[in-house]
Amino acid sequence: MSVNEEVSFDAKEHQHLRYNPLRDTWVLVSAHRMKRPWAGQVEKPPEEHVPRHDPHNPLCPGNTRANGEINPDYDSTFLFENDFPALQPDAPDPGEDNCITQYNICQHFFVMCFHPWSDVTLPLMKKEEVVKVIDKWAELVEELGSTYPWVQIFENKGAMMGCSNPHPHCQVWASNFLPNEPALSDRCQRAFHQKHGEPLLLQYAKQEAEKKERVVVETSDWLAVVPYWATWPYQTLLLPRRHVLRINDLTAEEREGLADIMRRLLTKYDNLFEISFPYSMGWHGAPTGPHLTEDNSHWQLHAHYYPPLLRSATVKKFMVGYEMLAQEQRDLTPEQVNIIKTTGAKPTLYYRVSH
Repeated sequence: MSVNEEVSFDAKEHQHLRYNPLRDTWVLVSAHRMKRPWAGQVEKPPEEHVPRHDPHNPLCPGNTRANGEINPDYDSTFLFENDFPALQPDAPDPGEDNCITQYNICQHFFVMCFHPWSDVTLPLMKKEEVVKVIDKWAELVEELGSTYPWVQIFENKGAMMGCSNPHPHCQVWASNFLPNEPALSDRCQRAFHQKHGEPLLLQYAKQEAEKKERVVVETSDWLAVVPYWATWPYQTLLLPRRHVLRINDLTAEEREGLADIMRRLLTKYDNLFEISFPYSMGWHGAPTGPHLTEDNSHWQLHAHYYPPLLRSATVKKFMVGYEMLAQEQRDLTPEQVNIIKTTGAKPTLYYRVSH
């Protein structure tokens, strides 16, 4: 090739920036970095052999928790107030001084077990069992959201994501303030709606459904994609196809469809490296509490999945250095993510069952 010959752009080979309209930020895509050899940290593979019932596990039915309370012999979901909450009750007002601004906050913390067995995860649960999880999520948003401005449902799965207990569970934090991420998302979605007259994520879902480039799983009511602006290698965005503000606004049919697409998405994750795939996930919907009487038509319900893995079951993506001090960067394009390659209408068989 001559020095004057023009090279055409190839997203898989050439670095470029992608805009994240949900956060008003840019991500640097450097797909060529995947070609470099890896001699860095290697993680321990996730534990595959978890006992169905551990008499010493504080989340199992009938066991005693750290505060001395005994769990009921539950056979479905089980909700209790977190024994080790991130905030203490009745904290004094911290006050403020010039550059140092503080604000006394109030939160309510819950732990919610998905299932009585420790050796199952959401993709291994029956569809009707996952529907019960979704129904409980909706119930909590309805109840806590009547008072609190924000109800955050999230799941940290796997030791790599800081999960201290393998029993299938999530957490629910209700706060008297709007946290940073949903506050930023609220501003961005509102600005888009004011400019274009349509919810950002509703328009985005339509575009992704048409292009099929980044679709992982889709149904008549739901869509799971690797977003164009994804930062984490196997990050996904789960969206309803119709305009929905909050999870408690979903119909019974949509909740069944959500249970189905969640099981299929998480099966694809687990099948990728044939492990119980680690991730942090959470739901974002329109703010609640005093915001219930406001116009939130710019919002669209969605869930984020953030898995840490990059090259294999034991090599994760590190958000350090440039990512911490300058901006987010990813090592392969969203279109290259190999969970996309098995897109289809038919359910995917779980790897433990297929062997």
